[in-house]
Amino acid sequence: MHELSIATAIVEQADQWARTDGADTVSTVSVRVGELSGVVPDALTFAFEVARDGTALADARLVVEQVSAQAWCGPCAEEFAVGMPPFFWCPHCDQPSTELRSGRELEITAVE
Repeated sequence: MHELSIATAIVEQADQWARTDGADTVSTVSVRVGELSGVVPDALTFAFEVARDGTALADARLVVEQVSAQAWCGPCAEEFAVGMPPFFWCPHCDQPSTELRSGRELEITAVE
């Protein structure tokens, strides 16, 4: 379960930011997780609860914003959902897309 190593990195980064800002505790960490990132949000939430013990985030909650995978079709200038498993053919003009606009995100967006 690689979510544990990701959760540990999130806790370490959030803890470092909190200490830099002079905070002793963190109440919430918000993250964006793309549909194609390979991270399972429920597993990440569970792993976060394990990784936060004994840190300034001991009582913090993880807020996960799931980002859907979206591709861009140049020929018809349309953005469309890629889905899971990913399908990169435009549903409007039946042409393949070469531009993924979202869906691979894995980032901390806020630490409170």
